[in-house]
Amino acid sequence: MKIHPTAAVDPSAQIGEDVEIGAYCVVGAEVVVGSGTSLRPHVVIEPYVTLGSGCEVFSGAVLGGTPQDRKFKGEKSFLIIGDNNIVREHVTIHRAAGAGNETRIGDNCQIMAYCHIGHNCLVGNGITMANSVGLAGHVQVEDRVVFGAISGIHQFVRIGTLAMIGGYSKVVQDIPPYMMADGRPCKVLDLNVIGLRRSGVSAKSRADLKQAYKMLYRSSMNMSQAIETIETEVESSPERDYLLDFIRKIRFGANGRQNDAHRS
Repeated sequence: MKIHPTAAVDPSAQIGEDVEIGAYCVVGAEVVVGSGTSLRPHVVIEPYVTLGSGCEVFSGAVLGGTPQDRKFKGEKSFLIIGDNNIVREHVTIHRAAGAGNETRIGDNCQIMAYCHIGHNCLVGNGITMANSVGLAGHVQVEDRVVFGAISGIHQFVRIGTLAMIGGYSKVVQDIPPYMMADGRPCKVLDLNVIGLRRSGVSAKSRADLKQAYKMLYRSSMNMSQAIETIETEVESSPERDYLLDFIRKIRFGANGRQNDAHRS
């Protein structure tokens, strides 16, 4: 363990083996830092944060700040960050609003400089966020999503596995899995074929997803008709079934966001 003499580490913090804490870092109460993690100078970790093993956090990052939510009244809540994550300069990630709730980040993510992840977000594994991406509160991001720089994500939006969001996008509705999307507002433009191939999805499943994509977004059918046609004409697979399940659930939310409940 290497802790710079200018660093301030709360006595209640649990620091793992081979951790490096640089100059002028602040580590708050009830923080857990996993083995092999490195904090560059001037990192701030607020109370109630768990940071996994093998992470690298660069200068100016603030992890576990209080939520930017008017409903927050100082209750104890958490930020949980997994293993082998890279958090670049001046990233901010807030803990959750609501007593006992969590903001959670998975493993093997790369979060580039000046990104923000808001309260109560659930971010999966293998995420790549280019510079200055902003996630509002209650956003859910599934595994292996890629965000282009300076894109903004509306609260309660859900982004499906292996989706790819273009830079400068304004994402106000859910983006289904396996899709490439771009624009202001963000719209689905194509299937993420390269991402599917790199993830080991078979050629047959990729072709079936391409057929499903055309029915959903390039035909004259409405969404209900497209789903029904896909069920009868496209062979079942885990990828096809998950895509259809994701799209069906959007209807239970509001404004194209399945996690945003309808309001009376």
